[in-house]
Amino acid sequence: MQAPTAAPPAARRPYNHAMSLSQNQKKYLRRLGHGLEPVVLIGQQGLTGAVVRETDSALTAHELLKVKARVGDRSLREEVLSNLAAQTGAELVQTIGNIGLLYRKNNKLQKLLIPDS
Repeated sequence: MQAPTAAPPAARRPYNHAMSLSQNQKKYLRRLGHGLEPVVLIGQQGLTGAVVRETDSALTAHELLKVKARVGDRSLREEVLSNLAAQTGAELVQTIGNIGLLYRKNNKLQKLLIPDS
């Protein structure tokens, strides 16, 4: 009987990889995020390196947070929020108006337990 071999480094997932959430999980996270206030504000400068770093550290600390994007029209806001989620390895759970709800699981110290499906 052969011992299982470790996956090659290229096949391993990064520390905080983006995950796809089921509709049940998104519903649960929306319920948790309802009472939250926006932690990160994106202004007229748009998506800068400082905003990405601040969002990354806030996601590490909180796992679930609201981001307020005060940029242009709807399509630009959605693009900025989805780019921010992609750059931080987070999942964009919901957008309402200029507010986006982001979730990223912290594998070292998980604070939120979400349902399996």
